[in-house]
Amino acid sequence: MPLNYHDQIHLLKDILADHQIDCCGSVSEYEQLERVIKSLMVNSEIDQNVKSVLQDIYTYSQAGINSSNVNEHVQAHQGQFTNWIDSIDQYS
Repeated sequence: MPLNYHDQIHLLKDILADHQIDCCGSVSEYEQLERVIKSLMVNSEIDQNVKSVLQDIYTYSQAGINSSNVNEHVQAHQGQFTNWIDSIDQYS
């Protein structure tokens, strides 16, 4: 069963919140972020401001997949998680 827009937004925020709280992540979580973001980016109802944030998160997830230490990658982005989540809440 495919996820609807609200489910996708919720999943995206949950993964980001988990990374922020746990200070760690996994390649499979980065891959899940990429899949959800790709799906959201083609949604014509998405606010352009959200698309900009999604692009930033997509870049974060790509770098995480290719990182030699995924947990250090998460820790290096601690300052951005709250901004990303707040921006998504504001525009979605």
